[in-house]
Amino acid sequence: MNSGTNYFGHTLMSRREMLQKSSAGFGSLALAALLGSDSQAAQQKLVQKPHFTPKAKRVIFLFMHGGPSHMDTFDYKPQLQKDSGKPLPFDKPRVFSATTGNLLGSPWKFKQHGESGAWVSEVFPHVAGCVDDLCIINSMYGSNSRHGGALLQLHTGSDTFVRPSMGSWITYGLGSENQDLPGFITVCPTLTHGGVNAYSSSFLPADYQGTPIGNASIPADRALIPFISNKSGIPLSIQRKELNYLQQMNREQLAKSGPDDALEGRINSFELAYRMQTAAPELQDISDESETTQKMYGLDNDVTKNFGRQCLMARRFAERGVRFVQITHSYKWDQHSGLKTALPRNAMEVDQPIAALLKDLKSRGLLEDTLVLWGGEFGRTPVSQGDDGRDHNPQGYTMWMAGGGVKAGLQYGATDDYGYYAVKNKVHIHDLHATILHLLGLDHKKLTYQFAGRDFRLTDVHGEVMYDLFA
Repeated sequence: MNSGTNYFGHTLMSRREMLQKSSAGFGSLALAALLGSDSQAAQQKLVQKPHFTPKAKRVIFLFMHGGPSHMDTFDYKPQLQKDSGKPLPFDKPRVFSATTGNLLGSPWKFKQHGESGAWVSEVFPHVAGCVDDLCIINSMYGSNSRHGGALLQLHTGSDTFVRPSMGSWITYGLGSENQDLPGFITVCPTLTHGGVNAYSSSFLPADYQGTPIGNASIPADRALIPFISNKSGIPLSIQRKELNYLQQMNREQLAKSGPDDALEGRINSFELAYRMQTAAPELQDISDESETTQKMYGLDNDVTKNFGRQCLMARRFAERGVRFVQITHSYKWDQHSGLKTALPRNAMEVDQPIAALLKDLKSRGLLEDTLVLWGGEFGRTPVSQGDDGRDHNPQGYTMWMAGGGVKAGLQYGATDDYGYYAVKNKVHIHDLHATILHLLGLDHKKLTYQFAGRDFRLTDVHGEVMYDLFA
């Protein structure tokens, strides 16, 4: 049909003109159908089915970057106190630095606390009040004495290769409980010793990478979820149209290329970023928290307010369904020297906020299905370095868990009389990962992803579930 007018005087279009003018509409209809099916699929994938009934739904990881000294915090060694200043009565393992000296007893007193009678150093008075909720593992060990390798092993299971992080594996296995927020958030992550590799999804789809909020150089009160504000002032309706067009082009490319995890990850990331514009600002605004709550977390104290805000944000993210939240006290626990001044200062910065988080989760009924994990990449030596320091020690150290189905009030395993080697009920990093996944309802041997011709998993070919830790 040619252009012209009909009997009623209405303008007629040729078939070509009609297709040209309505093509954008057809594209929008097609895209709406695509996005509709995607949204439906996203709803179905929002929470994946675990392998078996989980004890925990989410994880909060309190990472103490640098390696806290276990014999000065949660691993009381009376024999070390007695023999302080004497030579170690057995051969020293290979350590990070060239030379270390004689035994160095802890400068701080230990006391037993709670019904469990757990020994805790005086540098953690607030956490000591929560020991009956803690499952303290005094027999951790790893295989790398360097910060970079040990940090990556703790976060990814490998100390030599770039692998998906623990948080990425967990969100890949379980999905998210909130489609408007990332499933994996890391607050003020470290910039060193692996940096982004500590929260990378590596070869897993990009959706499962951790979303960083700030970094170690930014105060927590200025660490906000990036890229969620429309600074150009363009209305959301216009932004939606722009995003639809971008998604249409991406979908066309996907149709040509076939399955492409990287491209699909970008498509999902754009959509998540758009949805976060309404969910994230309210979540990051803590003005709705009572003065009592803010004071409990130490936000009224310059010493505790930075880590206190991280802990408070961790609770807010957890109660809104974020699957894995990591907060980092960085990079302050590497006491090769200055142990007597630096360690109590570090403990003071985190002690009250951590206790507040545990109590707050418990009072809200969240601790029951939230697994809280505390620790660093390794421990320290019981022998001195210089006059007032301790070297790296992956041979034996302490981490603790709380909530999420672990046995409360338990001190598990042991190091030797001086705290050098794990000797009783030893727990390797791979065992810890297997245990965490099991608590979340995931079989670490079945949570796999095929890449480069083989199946990979967080625990690789290692790992034993520590059933003795379960309530």
